[in-house]
Amino acid sequence: MPALKWGLIGASDIAATRVIDAIRASGGHVEGVVSGSAGRADEFAAHHGLHFATTDLDELLGWDIDAVYISSTNDKHFDQACRALRAGKHVLCEKPLALDSREAEAMVEQADELGLVLAANHHLPGSPLHAKVRDLVADGAIGTVLSAKVAHAVLLPQRLRGWRLGQSTPGSGVILDITCHDASVLNPLLGNPVAVTAVAVQQADWNTGGQEDAAMTVIRYEREGKPPVLAQTHDSFTVGYADTCLEVHGTEGTIKVIDAMTQDAKGQVLLTTKAGIRDVDVDCSEDLYVIGLRAFAAAVEGTGTATATGRDGLMALKVALAAQESATTGRTVHIN
Repeated sequence: MPALKWGLIGASDIAATRVIDAIRASGGHVEGVVSGSAGRADEFAAHHGLHFATTDLDELLGWDIDAVYISSTNDKHFDQACRALRAGKHVLCEKPLALDSREAEAMVEQADELGLVLAANHHLPGSPLHAKVRDLVADGAIGTVLSAKVAHAVLLPQRLRGWRLGQSTPGSGVILDITCHDASVLNPLLGNPVAVTAVAVQQADWNTGGQEDAAMTVIRYEREGKPPVLAQTHDSFTVGYADTCLEVHGTEGTIKVIDAMTQDAKGQVLLTTKAGIRDVDVDCSEDLYVIGLRAFAAAVEGTGTATATGRDGLMALKVALAAQESATTGRTVHIN
């Protein structure tokens, strides 16, 4: 497989701590970065051994690169992704793809028309833990699925308590940051999300931005010929002493995944049926972002599929936007 040459749109924390290493570990090369600040672009490039740094997106798109990774603030994703696609570049975009489902759908359609790969950087669907859960459900290990529960309450690191909580930046708040990650796991597991009810609050005394930092959501899923499924999520930036978890309940058993929603692959899958509790063996040795970048490269090559395709990212966004609307209006929101 030819090595992909990458340009970074955004000198972000996630690029610095996760994605650059994953690109390189999957055989790719990172050529340079664009940032709104020339000083930050130069410093970032020097620190990570990149050849180029610029504040001009068109300049980056003119470089000899195959793909871009977009990790700017959420309000910039749509425009930057569309410009990259028109320039003939494959796109790996941070979640959410956009702030409007129509814009995200336009991104997906544009990539399809141009024959380019558009993927969302949802790392969790590629986790071997979640792959094992999908296999167990498909094999009927717990019978007919009835409900699921996600505990994704964490403490937002101090270094990230900036635009994510500021109302002045469109696309901030815990729902677009975390609930859409939950949806990226639940959607391929449970079927079609059709209705969402959510409540969101502001809890942390250090949260002076005015945006919600905790939310609970109930999602109704439907599958042809099977009973509807209810999924519950608890997403938070304010909880410092809890494990993340996924539970899936069926007519014949329950699957519980401990440490299910972290950025690292560690975790444990427990299967409970009438036979008792069984620890399901899962190889968690590989970095989740390396898994995702390798899958992206295979999609570009035409030999595989991205961990979360553009359409997967679109559906996760629809759930998150419905949760946002429900939390604001106090009503259940139906997904078209």
